[in-house]
Amino acid sequence: MRISLNTSKWYDPAWAAFINFTRLPLWRLHEPPRECYRSVVEFWPLVGWLTGGVMAAVIYFGGHIFPHTIAVLMAIAARLLLTGAFHEDGLADFFDGFGGGGNDRNRILEIMKDSRIGTYGVVGLGVYMLLLFFALSSMSAPIAALTALAADPFCKMVAAQTVSMMPYARTEETSKAHVVYRKASLKAGISMFVQGVTPFVVVLYATGGLLRWDLLLCVPCVVMYFLYLLIWRRLQGYTGDCCGATFLLTELSFYLCASYQFFNNKALWTLF
Repeated sequence: MRISLNTSKWYDPAWAAFINFTRLPLWRLHEPPRECYRSVVEFWPLVGWLTGGVMAAVIYFGGHIFPHTIAVLMAIAARLLLTGAFHEDGLADFFDGFGGGGNDRNRILEIMKDSRIGTYGVVGLGVYMLLLFFALSSMSAPIAALTALAADPFCKMVAAQTVSMMPYARTEETSKAHVVYRKASLKAGISMFVQGVTPFVVVLYATGGLLRWDLLLCVPCVVMYFLYLLIWRRLQGYTGDCCGATFLLTELSFYLCASYQFFNNKALWTLF
């Protein structure tokens, strides 16, 4: 990724977010100034419109060609290719650091920065992938697709709050990207809320209110809060790996809640 020092344009922060959080070669078309990468988290939920939309499309249309389980696997693979497993790498580092570092802050940070994956990372990532696959597979293709469309941007909005709730745990010079995210202003916070909630509202409307919005809203927020407490206790600050792990784990809780509702609400079985 190359970073320009040119004068910023109005769309540069959002453009930088798509460059930062996906592997699309958008930098070939335009390179935002370095300063724009400090605010990419403010457009993280907007990136979720793309990544969640790709998953939803693969699940729905793939289900017309292949068995539903294969379509779900293809959807997960499509997002991994689109993001370069960016967040999954952070989740593995998170498990390794917090699993193997004990209560030693410096040791946790050291392990998380190590590019090698350890036992905690392998096991944690494997369990996460299995739960993700079975949660999506347990729902019908239309419901699973709609859930993916809503979960990705909403949970990125929830996970982004860690940047405003805690300071950065490293220095800018020792960070992996050599850029520290800035805390969101009130205007940016409202923008993130709109980005994260809009697909969620659309999905609730499409399902006729059969999905319980209170569970889908509250459970990921509770998961994020407990992760915040854990991260604050061990590190007294966040890292990029913590942000990625928080997103994936809150998103998983969203999928599990949707799966629980689908299993217990017969009306959802015949919807669409």
